[in-house]
Amino acid sequence: MAAKRTATAVWEQDLVHGHGTVKGTSGALGELAVSWSARTESSGGKTSPEELLAAANASCFSMALSAGLGRMQKPPERLEVSATATFDKVGDGWKVTTMELTVTGKVPGISAAEFEQAAQAAGQGCPISTALKGNVAVSVRAKLA
Repeated sequence: MAAKRTATAVWEQDLVHGHGTVKGTSGALGELAVSWSARTESSGGKTSPEELLAAANASCFSMALSAGLGRMQKPPERLEVSATATFDKVGDGWKVTTMELTVTGKVPGISAAEFEQAAQAAGQGCPISTALKGNVAVSVRAKLA
């Protein structure tokens, strides 16, 4: 059965001076403030679509890597994943240009090469990364703790 997840956004006023909120219907996120300046300048305590995309990719990647390591019979004790989405002006518009995933793992009994291979596979195979494929350059850096 397909899983559907919904988020809603409300925006008020013009792009540069306006503001908005976004929230997921699960209740887990609560209501988060968004603004144009949070996307292009300092966040000022507000989030952005790019930060939410990075959070989605970090969590998706961590699950995919955990699953891959489990299939290798080397389940992780801990995976710490950071994702950085770059939002930049390209031509006349704005675009998410890169997604950089960095993972540090505590995985008993695994070599650095095995961990790197599993991380690269997770970076190519997690559903959020595959949704970005062809539009955003996704890179993965992996190291063992």
